[in-house]
Amino acid sequence: MNQRNNRRLALFPVPFQGYINPKLHLAQILHDQGFSITILHTDLNSPDPSSHPHFTFRSISDGLRQSEASTSDGVRLMTLLNARCAAPFEERLREEVSSLDAPVTCLIADALFGFNRDAAERAGVRRMVLRTTGATSFRVLAGFRSLRGRGYLPIEESRLEDPVPEFPPIRVKDLPRITGEPELLDQILNDMIEGIKDSSGVILNTFEDLEQPALSLLRQEYPIAVFPIGPFHKCGPSSSGSLLAEDRSCISWLDKQAPNLVVYVSFGSIASVNDQQPFLWVIRPGSVSSSELLENLPSCFLEALEERGKIVKWAPQHEVLAHRAVGAFWTHNGWNSTLESISKGVLMICMPCFSDQNVNARFVSDVWRVGVHLNNGLERRKIAEAIRRLLRAARFKEKANSCLMQGGSSFQSLDGLANHILSSESFIFGSNESSA
Repeated sequence: MNQRNNRRLALFPVPFQGYINPKLHLAQILHDQGFSITILHTDLNSPDPSSHPHFTFRSISDGLRQSEASTSDGVRLMTLLNARCAAPFEERLREEVSSLDAPVTCLIADALFGFNRDAAERAGVRRMVLRTTGATSFRVLAGFRSLRGRGYLPIEESRLEDPVPEFPPIRVKDLPRITGEPELLDQILNDMIEGIKDSSGVILNTFEDLEQPALSLLRQEYPIAVFPIGPFHKCGPSSSGSLLAEDRSCISWLDKQAPNLVVYVSFGSIASVNDQQPFLWVIRPGSVSSSELLENLPSCFLEALEERGKIVKWAPQHEVLAHRAVGAFWTHNGWNSTLESISKGVLMICMPCFSDQNVNARFVSDVWRVGVHLNNGLERRKIAEAIRRLLRAARFKEKANSCLMQGGSSFQSLDGLANHILSSESFIFGSNESSA
């Protein structure tokens, strides 16, 4: 442990909620292993240092104008971040590496930042990569250009139900839907793939029992060390990395509800529920056409709703999913939400929107069988089927717990990761190890 205390790690997340949370969880896990932690972050969506007093925070200027930062075109925004952050990031990294107090000896960055590869090499620091998607959806995303070349993309309505043999049981309609200029997307994906291949290893927020087939293929396809050490959020307490204020009034409301009866609804569009079904509904600012929807709801409506429903802008999701009253999660199937729901044994009602969410939803319903995919909207028959599957969700809850215990797959992988960071090959780039 003393050897680890002499090692400072720098973590650099993509500045969006779904990337920041797992990066901060990983930072906490590595801090608990004895490493010192520096969080490098952009001005855009910078995390709150007061929530993590045991980390050091260093800002990277991104040079974004307000109009650029608020764009809904994620591909263009990532392109701008890659262009604007490259020089200030390298300058900051050199400062951290040459620090006399506690120099950084390993960088853990997201591969969507393509510039971190050359910057790390020039600074003489080892580089590892965190991917915040699951292993399955990562493989599909990495094959995006190939799928386009084989005619699966862009998606045609007449082929929605066609299987994609390269990634069973994926169908054409399950492929990632990413809007943006194809040339810019190709550049980001190419930099991501090459950045992972040239890294000293990739860290994944998943576990062997859940994604063993995909992890096995990933190790064959990428000649680097692979460390599935998730679920991150179950590895220990961590202060919230939420960019939005959490409304904790929903917890006291849940305390008044019957066990396994409440449907927790949280995704980026409006949903409708049966007027007799108790529900907790998160309406995030900006998630619907009117960002002030909650404020505009009549007070009489909210008062009448109180007995059977609760609406908040943001919720402490870990606590909500762990609450005895929650029996199902109506979700968009982002990877963080999917993994948290699996870990808590909560059934999912899947309504994916874009990116990796369609892949996650397909595996939730057809492979892991811990939820139902509402392909054609809400139907009574599908909801009844979802309830019958509820007990099946418990099997992965137990596996998610056991994998983190001593001797479990994630426990061993984490120990392998710590030793890998400390190995004598600290300054060898592109290690040829194939597994943890």
